[in-house]
Amino acid sequence: MNWKDQVILITGGTGSFGKQFVDIMLREHHPAKLIVFSRDELKQHEMRSNGYDHPSLRYFIGDVRDGNRLQRAMHGVDIVVHAAALKQVPACEYNPMEAIKTNILGSSNVIEAALDAGVKKVMALSTDKAVNPVNLYGATKLAAEKLFVQSNSYAAGTLTRFSCVRYGNVVGSRGSVIPIFIQQRQNGVLTITDPRMTRFWLTLDQGVRFVIHCIQQMRGGEVFVPKIPSTYITDLARVIAPQAQLEVVGIRPGEKLHEVLINEDEARSTLERPDMFVVTPTVPLWQRDLQYEGQPVADGFRYTSDNNPQWLSEDEIQAIIAPFNQSD
Repeated sequence: MNWKDQVILITGGTGSFGKQFVDIMLREHHPAKLIVFSRDELKQHEMRSNGYDHPSLRYFIGDVRDGNRLQRAMHGVDIVVHAAALKQVPACEYNPMEAIKTNILGSSNVIEAALDAGVKKVMALSTDKAVNPVNLYGATKLAAEKLFVQSNSYAAGTLTRFSCVRYGNVVGSRGSVIPIFIQQRQNGVLTITDPRMTRFWLTLDQGVRFVIHCIQQMRGGEVFVPKIPSTYITDLARVIAPQAQLEVVGIRPGEKLHEVLINEDEARSTLERPDMFVVTPTVPLWQRDLQYEGQPVADGFRYTSDNNPQWLSEDEIQAIIAPFNQSD
């Protein structure tokens, strides 16, 4: 894929993923134009002031709830990365309609604008919480996934294609437990929800590069799931603060003991590749007989953080947390 010929738009472009995506695209792929679409003018100003000021970079103020603004922003765009979302589980629970307006209706607006503008590829970011959701945030991301996959039918004879990327915890992202543990170790007590708890982990850089890799190979309708390592929360806590006491506070509402990236019901339509799994559409997409690459997984297969064959060692955990680890 020749990125130098592409015009790219990223929604939620001032977030942690968005800034890393912009950085990698500008340094390594040199697109013809890269549009940062977000609703916060202060964050755009700060992003520009912090060095994200390039001749091919454009800043568009807008909200994914505003379909007309999205249509204007997508004029002449080739690729859209949809990263905008309300992501804080407690905030979504307390403000359910706001979560629905942004995560579901906003996704619908992105789809409609991309279809009308003739965008070639649209990649949406999803989450492990969309699998067997137990909170509203996960439910809205599940609905968004369904919208993006099935919208390939709406594309009909056009070139527009929609896919999703689904992955677990991003190290150090908003809501990550790592900054919390680092702060708590000053007091000598780290709070954990359950000593049995496990989580998937990948770095922000890995997440961005995986999304770029999937954009290059997407055919439409896939949900791409990376093969990423797991860790026990207790192991993470002990590496961050070896001398600290661990205080068990119990699992919070809307939280799972283990993360699930692929459940047994999705296994029937899941293919395995060396570095990822691909969940293929279960419903025919507008008479398109697509053949997706990969080997079928076993019946009843589940990809969860507790049955993962890949686990982080203590040294690997140290390497991951190093950028966030400040000496007391």
